[in-house]
Amino acid sequence: MRPEWLVLFDIDGTLLNSAGCGRAATRLALQEVFGTVGVIDSVAFAGKTDWQLVIEALEPVGIPRAHIEAQLDAYNAAVTRHLGALIGSFPVRACPGTHALIARLKARGDTLIGLVTGNMTGLVPIKLRHAGFDPADFRVGAFGSDGWERPMLPPLALARAEALAGVTFAPQRVVIVGDTPGDVACAQSIRARTLAVATGPFTVEQLRACGPTYVFETLADTEAVLGAIYLDGAAAR
Repeated sequence: MRPEWLVLFDIDGTLLNSAGCGRAATRLALQEVFGTVGVIDSVAFAGKTDWQLVIEALEPVGIPRAHIEAQLDAYNAAVTRHLGALIGSFPVRACPGTHALIARLKARGDTLIGLVTGNMTGLVPIKLRHAGFDPADFRVGAFGSDGWERPMLPPLALARAEALAGVTFAPQRVVIVGDTPGDVACAQSIRARTLAVATGPFTVEQLRACGPTYVFETLADTEAVLGAIYLDGAAAR
């Protein structure tokens, strides 16, 4: 069966709570690759790509974007290595309802599951596995090493999904699930519907103000979330 639906998930704050392990690995990798952590301790992580975070941390201390871009592969390798070494010391856990939701989406057979995440590619399988997910369930994606702004990612994920599936996904059959205003805003780049969930740093009220298609407190009510994804008339929660 060829897929008819595409559901793209953010990771941190949406599928799982990483408990600060990403920030810790970022500091170590910045110091290793660039010789400084810059102003990373004052940078807000939510809703951004890792590439953007590195720019925001290092440009204020005089490191130009061209140098940052030239070192992205080295940075990806370093941050992946550091995360793998330290993640076991952090209480990484799946967000409520996410395992059940992924299992139901996977079981349908008409849905391609993917990722739109700010994480560098090497971090993705490490975080997913530590929260109990199988990275292979997320067959396509776009990542924090693909672009420095989040709106750059959905078109890449969509193109990769259509190439893999051999179909064209209509915008109303594409859903981006995330926990930040950035997740909601980036969906405009492909006219996808959005499902915002308040398991990250933003409240239901803050997310609703950004105009998502649906807002949920958590993803724990699997039937209601599936109803929203598949246009069954479920009310936003």
